Amino acid sequence: MDGLILDGHGWQAALAPQDGGGMTALRFRGQDILVPVPAGERLGGPFGAFWMIPWANRLDGGRLGAHRLPVNRVADGTAIHGLSRDRAWRVEAAGQGEAVLVQSVAAGPYRYEARMRHAATADGFVLDMAVTNAGEAPLPFGAGWHPWFLRPPGTRLSFRATTRFAHDARCLPVEATPCEGLDGGEAAFLGLDTHFAGWDGVARIAWPGLALTIAASGALATNLQVYAPRDRAVLCVEPSSHLPDVPNRPGLAAHGPMRGLGPGENLTGRIILSVECSHLPTGEA
Repeated sequence: MDGLILDGHGWQAALAPQDGGGMTALRFRGQDILVPVPAGERLGGPFGAFWMIPWANRLDGGRLGAHRLPVNRVADGTAIHGLSRDRAWRVEAAGQGEAVLVQSVAAGPYRYEARMRHAATADGFVLDMAVTNAGEAPLPFGAGWHPWFLRPPGTRLSFRATTRFAHDARCLPVEATPCEGLDGGEAAFLGLDTHFAGWDGVARIAWPGLALTIAASGALATNLQVYAPRDRAVLCVEPSSHLPDVPNRPGLAAHGPMRGLGPGENLTGRIILSVECSHLPTGEA
């Protein structure tokens, strides 16, 4: 593992402050949870994990009201995954099992301060997020976490939600339909790049011998994006604060709006990752 290393309570994580503050590896008792970032690669490929701030997923044409954000997914004409992942973070504090990263961003209409705490605790691996509007005018804000989990044969995914979205060829939501969530193996999720609303904040990924629970709270506990491409063995389960492209889809806004923050106001959320391991002696997990 390279970068800023956290180690405690069976967890080992590698953070990359200079590479968008992302995570290049996450393991529990030596077993990979995320797909490790290959040597020499930057985050953004199908590995590691990164934060999506001040919006999650896609904005059609980069449109945010009267503002235009840079279109960085040229093939589908969208601004994707926010601004923070393309900028370095500063290490405010670091110890053996805990680190705090901070970031100041001034880009386009946005002026904001972001703070991220990572901690390996007895209750799980904790991710605490806070984003503050440091500008002089109110703006819509959002956030999300984009992990690339392993997807070995036998992987199962389960979570509860009330709404599932059909999408167009660019994965922009077009229609909401009622659902109960998802519970199953690859037959249930393979090929999805799909958004769910009315999420209860808990998702479970079960691999042979190991199960991961994702428990989100605050702003991150309402919406969930699931991505399981057919051409690579990865699974993205992304807690998000809002629906993709919601500023441009007022008819769907009730299912997950961005949060309007005035100067000095903030958006906060927490994710706790916890693991059960059937192959460990009783009591070690």
